[in-house]
Amino acid sequence: MSTDTRARIAEYLSRFFPVHDLKDDDNIFELGFVSSMFAMQLVSFVEHEFGITVENEDLELEYFQSISALDSFVTRKLSAPVPH
Repeated sequence: MSTDTRARIAEYLSRFFPVHDLKDDDNIFELGFVSSMFAMQLVSFVEHEFGITVENEDLELEYFQSISALDSFVTRKLSAPVPH
């Protein structure tokens, strides 16, 4: 787990969930924090903040459900070879 990536994700989410002490493995969907609009906003944040492209096949709930899941997803995307 990247501390910087995790911290950036946690900071972003804390802007929207300021009254909740979000743990790394808390499922933000099960906690009811995510609407369909926020899910789109979260994908946009990940793309712009980390300079990655979220492909259609990446749109799996398991990749976006928690800080830990997002951190793993971003780390995996950043380490993947870039197609030429």
